[in-house]
Amino acid sequence: MTQQVKRAFKYRFYPTNEQAAELSRTFGCVRLVYNKALEERTRAWYGEQRRVSYVQSSAALTAWKKTGELAFLTEVSPVPLQQALRHLQTAFGNFFAQRAKYPRYKSRKKSRASAEHTRSAFTWRQGKLTLAKMTQPVDVCWSRPLPEGTEPTTVTVSRDAAGRWFVSLLCQDSIAPATATTGAIGLDAGVTSLVTLSTGEKVANPRHERRDRVRLARAQRELSRKVKGSNNREKARRRVARVHARIADRRRDVLHKLSTRLVRENQTVVIEDLTVRNLLKNGTLAHAISDASWTHLRSMLEYKCAWYGRELVVIDRFFPSSKLCGNCGTVTSKLPLNVRAWTCECGAVHDRDVNAARNILAAGLAASACGDGVRPQRESSRTGRSSVKQEPQRATAGIPRLSAGEEVNCPSLSSSVIRESRSVTRWGTGREGS
Repeated sequence: MTQQVKRAFKYRFYPTNEQAAELSRTFGCVRLVYNKALEERTRAWYGEQRRVSYVQSSAALTAWKKTGELAFLTEVSPVPLQQALRHLQTAFGNFFAQRAKYPRYKSRKKSRASAEHTRSAFTWRQGKLTLAKMTQPVDVCWSRPLPEGTEPTTVTVSRDAAGRWFVSLLCQDSIAPATATTGAIGLDAGVTSLVTLSTGEKVANPRHERRDRVRLARAQRELSRKVKGSNNREKARRRVARVHARIADRRRDVLHKLSTRLVRENQTVVIEDLTVRNLLKNGTLAHAISDASWTHLRSMLEYKCAWYGRELVVIDRFFPSSKLCGNCGTVTSKLPLNVRAWTCECGAVHDRDVNAARNILAAGLAASACGDGVRPQRESSRTGRSSVKQEPQRATAGIPRLSAGEEVNCPSLSSSVIRESRSVTRWGTGREGS
């Protein structure tokens, strides 16, 4: 069934000098209004124990424009300023709902320079976009067409650190589900290989940051030699930003192609719930983990599975996918990271990554079939028995050992596996995780 979604289409554009000056002025006013409203809210709460709503912030913005100090706010379109207040309201809503930290001030040097225009702040005629306070359309590089018969409802203009200008058009789009398939795949994220599939295929890690490390180091050395505040330093800073932008663009392109391929070829995709933030505390692997961008890959899989009617299963982060023997079900006690192949007591020889991907697939199919967790049982005080060291046993004997494409029968799952359910989430089909 075709579904209607809000979808943003991002394009690069090339403003004239007058348009660039107007947009830069708008970015500065948006940042000022956001910071001043945040300051007022913080002062009202800590000084008077009083909450400030969006309506009150909007009224304060009107008063600010009438003062001599902030009269320049009337020179730009009022819509991006109002949108900044709405974004601040959303940030506080996320904070009070414990979904995010306390809102932070926007920095002129570090924060993203952007301005959001709603329908009353731009004109869309015959495929040409004209923003408020501008006399001529912006020169957009239309790399792909917008959905036929649709018009943008929101336009967001931004400028990155490399000085490139982008416009993002939010439109209503119709997405048809992909052709149904019986394929299922398990993914084991890694550093040596970007991902290892349960089919045995290893997707090479492009290592974009490492490939451009020499160029980046040279640009950073040149930047460090420039006098602060000089034009030459600004030019050197942009050269550094262009190297970073090149790395990010290539990484994003590879992840988009990989995620699209996985979603098109498989009905079920199983991944691990990795805590990348904690993994980055490992100083030895932090650079490589950041370059792999596992979180970005997961977010792509989530929304693409939801779009095309696929199922994304996320198994518990503590599931011993690497230590679990896919042949006999025994969990080995230790398996250091430098051990890439190991032999089980049953005599089976495993490639660490391939074995983990197959175990992830089997665990995800078990959870998808029966709706239960796949984490092995742990002896604890809740069972009434003392927690003592025991001989290695098939703690995960109930998890089916199979290759991609084979089915899982729910009755074959042992109660020792499904007794202790932990975070197993299914995305894309409307079913809630257990």
